[in-house]
Amino acid sequence: MKSFLEKIFIAKGDITSFDVEAIVNAANTSLLGGGGVDGAIHKAAGPELLKECISLKGCESGKAKITKAYRLMAKYIIHTPGPIYKNGKSGESSLLESCYKNCMTLAKEYNISSIAFPAISTGVYSFPKEDACKIALKTVFAFVDKEKYFPTIYFVLYDDENFLIYKNEFEKVKNELQTISE
Repeated sequence: MKSFLEKIFIAKGDITSFDVEAIVNAANTSLLGGGGVDGAIHKAAGPELLKECISLKGCESGKAKITKAYRLMAKYIIHTPGPIYKNGKSGESSLLESCYKNCMTLAKEYNISSIAFPAISTGVYSFPKEDACKIALKTVFAFVDKEKYFPTIYFVLYDDENFLIYKNEFEKVKNELQTISE
C-alpha cells in the first residue's frame, strides 16, 4: 500500500482550531472574508489577516496565495477561491482541481509539514459534494505521489454529510491502492 496514506486523515471539526502548520481557506476572490469557513478563519485569525489580505489584491478562482495565520495555531493560511458551480460544463472541475494543486504547490514551496483542507466550494458555491471529494482526494494524492512530498494532510469537514462522504471515499481509495500493491 502507498505509505503516504498513513499520513492522511479525515476529521470532523472546526478547521480554525487544528494544530497544523497551514490551513487552507476556501476564500472568495477578494480574499477579504465572507461566509462559511472563510468568515470563520478571518474571525479567528483577527484583523491583521484582513490587512494582509488587502495587500494581496485578490486571487483568481483556482489559484492560491499564502498569508500568516496570526491568532490561529497554524503558522500559515493558504487562501484559494474555489469555483462557483453552474452546470458542471463550465470548467468547474478543472478549477477545483487547480485549487488543490496550487495549495499543495505552495505548501511544498514553504516546506510545510502539515496542512488541513476544508471541502472547497461545497458550501454556498454549490459544488456537488461527492464530486468535490473525489477531485480533492485524487488531486492531493496525485500531487504527493508525483512530487514525492509527504506532509501530514487533514481533510477537515465541518458537517456530518461531507465527513461521511470523505470518510467513505477515502476508504475506497485505500482499498483500491491496497489491491493494486498486492
